[in-house]
Formats: sequence, C-alpha cells, structure tokens
Amino acid sequence: MNDEADPAPGERRSPPEPLPEASPPLRRAGTALNDAFRLLQAPPTPADEPPRPARRLRTDHESVEEDLLKLVLTVVELLRQLIERQALRRVDAGDLTDDQEEELGATLMALHDALSDLCAEHGYTLQDLNLDLGPLGPLLPREE
Repeated sequence: MNDEADPAPGERRSPPEPLPEASPPLRRAGTALNDAFRLLQAPPTPADEPPRPARRLRTDHESVEEDLLKLVLTVVELLRQLIERQALRRVDAGDLTDDQEEELGATLMALHDALSDLCAEHGYTLQDLNLDLGPLGPLLPREE
C-alpha cells in the first residue's frame, strides 16, 4: 500500500522506487520455470475442496531471511521435479513432438542448472532443500 496521500488534481505522483535487480542465476531460474510451466498444459482441476486452515510459521529474527530463501528454493525444486515427471509421462505417452521434447528437455536442464547455481551461491546443495515431513517421509524424492 502506498503511504503517500493522493496528489492534488494536476499534480504528478512521484514514481515508485524500482525493485532491486535480480541476480543472473535467479533471473535464469525464473525464466526457466516460466518456460517449463508454459510448455506443460495444466491438468484438469478436480472438484472444489474446502480450504484447510493455514498454519503459522514461527522463526527467530536472525534466521528468517535464510529460512525464507531455503523455503523458496525448496518450492522451486519441488515444482521442477513435478514438471519433470509430468514431462516424462507426456513423452512416454507420445503427446509431444520431437521439437517440443527437445525444448522441454533444454528448459528443464536450464532450470536445474540455475537452481544449482542459486543453491551454491547461498551455500546449499539440492539435497539440503529436502524437508523431513516426519512420518510422511521426505518432501522431495531421492534423485537417482
């Protein structure tokens, strides 16, 4: 929300401050993830289910940035793996042309590389992103 009052008629509002420029690995990861989403059609949506109540996340002040960064990287890795599995299913089913398979493969490889670079930049490995869900097991399947 903007804290400034609305300008008087005929006056100009000062332009908003520009957002900080994303690092090249982050930009590549975002572009590759966007391309992967674009290349895969969304599955049909199931019947509406009632929403579950949200849970609160408690973190200490010193580690909130690192925890948030690790959570975002984990979500991106989870999405990358899900898109990769869906892509493999579509390839096996013969739903994609050779050109689409080639483009999807290159996009997924670029996303993996960009995510690996981001992890290395912040001192993580892709294995560090796996969350232990207790009795449910790990969030991310083990990569072979």
